Amino acid sequence: MSGESSISLRFAAARAQGRMAFMPFVAAGDPGLETTAALIRELSSRGVDLIEVGFPYSDPIADGPVIQAAYTRALGRGVRVAEIFETIRSVTAAEPQTAPLVAMVSFAIMLRWGIDRFLDDSLHSGFAGLIVPDLPGDEAADLAGAAHARGLDLVQLIAPTTPPERAERILAASSGFVYCISIAGTTGVRNELPPELKSQLTWLRDRTELPLAVGFGISRPDQIAALQGAADGVIVGSAIVRRLERLADDPSQRDAVIREIGDFAATMLRATDPDSAETV
Repeated sequence: MSGESSISLRFAAARAQGRMAFMPFVAAGDPGLETTAALIRELSSRGVDLIEVGFPYSDPIADGPVIQAAYTRALGRGVRVAEIFETIRSVTAAEPQTAPLVAMVSFAIMLRWGIDRFLDDSLHSGFAGLIVPDLPGDEAADLAGAAHARGLDLVQLIAPTTPPERAERILAASSGFVYCISIAGTTGVRNELPPELKSQLTWLRDRTELPLAVGFGISRPDQIAALQGAADGVIVGSAIVRRLERLADDPSQRDAVIREIGDFAATMLRATDPDSAETV
């Protein structure tokens, strides 16, 4: 792949502006796909660099209780893969300025759907890349080749516990960016990021030219500010998904909650710029 994917270009643009890229996470279908579409439009209008879209799965690998609950709500309402693709297609077709979308999807879902069919539908609906957390990164060469042939990035995850030799193999199959898991464990809001995270990022920086994006546990502007100079991007999930929980009981608040999430995203986005970061 040429390296000029929409994901690569977004990271390059953020770097040219002297800041990190910001990527919020949205659980598709929670509390409904209309809300998912509205949230993607809101986040794009606020200037986020990319958006990660989670495909609900009954047995997520590394997701903490907040995202697991969101997936359970979406599955309980009967959300289907075909409907997710249709919703994404409706957004990207109507609004070409939508931030590049990255699908977070279980390999089990892809197998049931059919690998080639899933990749084709991802491309045609407007996704720019995929993250497949339950496919070992050092065993992803075939999927990476099939994705790249379609112009899709296959983003790989590296955890603090990943052995160095395995990390090297994972990097070789990565494109778009590297998803750097900040902690050993599941996703979720945390008060502090581990002190060894920066040494992990330095080690990775010496071994790849791909952007390094940190996820798991980031929920505040000061945590983003602490990563200045060490990471190329940050991913925020649970802190956003948690704000949607109250819609399960009161859907009438949808517009207000979407605006609230937009405001939160704007605050986090400002923190990616060291010249205008909010640290309190």
